[in-house]
Amino acid sequence: MVSLGNFYTLKLHKEFQYIYRKGKDVHSENIVLFFLPADKIHKVGFTATKKIGNAVKRNRAKRRLRALFLEFSHSLHSGTYIFVAKQSINEATHNKLKSDFEKILKRSNAIMKEVL
Repeated sequence: MVSLGNFYTLKLHKEFQYIYRKGKDVHSENIVLFFLPADKIHKVGFTATKKIGNAVKRNRAKRRLRALFLEFSHSLHSGTYIFVAKQSINEATHNKLKSDFEKILKRSNAIMKEVL
């Protein structure tokens, strides 16, 4: 299992629901980010709905999101993040996903400016 650094993973349904209700959401072509800022708390969750396809496709989408998250995790503010994969994620190239990922992090003000 890949370590997500200093980030705890969200597991419980009620944790996800709380962030969906209270957090800020930012959409891109392939990814949706729900972000709730917090002091000294680092949590992350990844989801893929059944609209994406069978379990193999959903797991691939979550693996791709996790890999992108690890690239940017060192430059993120503390808070809780939920990344939701959209249907088009498995057809997108890595470069396209990376630019989408960076775009939604900037729009949500979740990324530290001095690291960029």
